[in-house]
Amino acid sequence: MDVVNKTSLQGMNMKVVVHPIVLLSVVDHYNRSAQGTSRRVVGTILGEYLSGELHITNSYAIPFEEDVKNPLVWYFDHNYHETMFKMFRKINAKEKVLGWYSTGPKCKLADLEIHELYRKYCPHPIYIVVDITEKEELPIEAYISVEEPTNDSRFRRTFVHVPLSVGSFEAEEVGLEHLLRDLTNATTSTLSKKVESKMSALRTLVSKLTEIVEYLGGLISGTYSINTSIIYMLQDIFNMFPSMDDEELIEAFAINMNDTTMTSYLGSIIRAMIALHNLINNMEENKRRSQLKLSSSSAPTATPATTT
Repeated sequence: MDVVNKTSLQGMNMKVVVHPIVLLSVVDHYNRSAQGTSRRVVGTILGEYLSGELHITNSYAIPFEEDVKNPLVWYFDHNYHETMFKMFRKINAKEKVLGWYSTGPKCKLADLEIHELYRKYCPHPIYIVVDITEKEELPIEAYISVEEPTNDSRFRRTFVHVPLSVGSFEAEEVGLEHLLRDLTNATTSTLSKKVESKMSALRTLVSKLTEIVEYLGGLISGTYSINTSIIYMLQDIFNMFPSMDDEELIEAFAINMNDTTMTSYLGSIIRAMIALHNLINNMEENKRRSQLKLSSSSAPTATPATTT
């Protein structure tokens, strides 16, 4: 049974954008439930349409079982799915059910049946297949199901590919940077890496501030039209800035600077003491070697006896 049409979907202006938090959630689901086995895991994906793109921004796991010998025999917990969606709706009402995911790594025979089940929750569900094995290429594919005519004048459902990319909102970038930093081995963390992380964050901040300045300059010159929502966001950012006239803030800043300066000063003293200690050790070692050399050169040498 051919459940996947290898040709890409033509004529549909649909672009799927998967956010990194979804990929991390799928991998975590697999590691908790099926790591070291041949089983796959299944879950629901959530998101919304923004600027003509389908953004998959969240997901949750679903209890799922299937017969290894007969893949057409499977179990999907509907009650759990509906309960979880109600809970997620309380957190973010904008996120809708967009479809489902599995860790395939390829489409299986029962996937069309599961896909049709999701039509109860959304008219055009998206199917995301995530390959959790390590590989260089993008480990994720997106599908939708369409009807195709058969030779006996009937129609059958089949999967077709949908263009997909990985992206994130601006607010997610900082969190992802911190997450990737925490995933690295703490024992290999050095001062240079920490400084580089700070510098990278500052460069990002400078680039964003530059964009804001260019936008405001464009408003003044008439290049851009006024967007009240952006102006309100900028006003909210400015309102978050602390008052530099606050005595408590000034005192806290001064204390922090004093602590930083003291730490730097103590570090310089410690480095100087270590260097001086190494210098003394080198001098002692050179003196010892010189004494050994003198003692070996002044020692009398035995002359061999001669016979007549």
